[in-house]
Amino acid sequence: MTAKRNDVAELPGLEAAAALGPTGRPRTAFPVPEPLDSHGPARIITLCNQKGGVGKTTTTINLGASLAGYGRRVLAIDFDPQGALSAGLGVPSHDVTTIYDLMLGTSKDVEGAIHQTSTPGLDVIPANIDLSAAEVQLVNEVAREQILAQVLRKVSDRYDVILIDCQPSLGLLTVNALTAAHGVLIPLECEFFALRGVALLVETIDKIRDRLNPAIRLDGILATMYDARTLHSREVLERVVDAFGDDVLETVIGRTVKFPDASVAATPILAFAPEHSAAEAYRQLARELIHRGAAA
Repeated sequence: MTAKRNDVAELPGLEAAAALGPTGRPRTAFPVPEPLDSHGPARIITLCNQKGGVGKTTTTINLGASLAGYGRRVLAIDFDPQGALSAGLGVPSHDVTTIYDLMLGTSKDVEGAIHQTSTPGLDVIPANIDLSAAEVQLVNEVAREQILAQVLRKVSDRYDVILIDCQPSLGLLTVNALTAAHGVLIPLECEFFALRGVALLVETIDKIRDRLNPAIRLDGILATMYDARTLHSREVLERVVDAFGDDVLETVIGRTVKFPDASVAATPILAFAPEHSAAEAYRQLARELIHRGAAA
């Protein structure tokens, strides 16, 4: 009997394996999104994970560039005192107005804090080490969890998507980012210790939904630094899918030296190596999020 090519379950052996993505689900050809007739108001997506080194900044840069490539106007917020997002996009973060100044009220000029990047349609508000003092300085402020939301409200009509790149923490800054957000994207390194903290982060999101931001939802868990050659990566990804089901995005970001090379060049990998599989993975991520309704 000839196997039905449109039914993965009936494909034998290697054909079935080839038709499945890394998450074990049938591969989906996410369509190229239609151009937008108008822009705004923005959907705000916070990228967070209390563990460092899981690909938050890399994802913010390249997802932002991918969405901009599909005609979306994107604003990236550097919300990490290390300023890696600013550096990765080639934007100055010293002697300029930063997100810290906007939150503390030392500057009211949100428009003046926005920098264009080398990617058309992708702008950024930078951060530097000053932001590390914000948690202490904001602790006695009224409605301190909502200060970032108030800042972003002033420019949200200009953009389709606002991406917030959080520091590896669940402190007041991250609470601000979650309170401002419509959705959360969790980059998760395919490594055991990264897996352990996801349940705590999901619990934190649930608390934010109950107490501060009823509209927030989990847009997805994004597996990063995946290496199909290692049993460990495959097992971790399998456990994530078992635990979180459809919340795990079909797109998986592989491990490659092209990411640090692109960071040194201060450009998204889509411009640095546009034909590389990692660039295509982020284009697929943008299409998947748009398909899910998680991006404009």
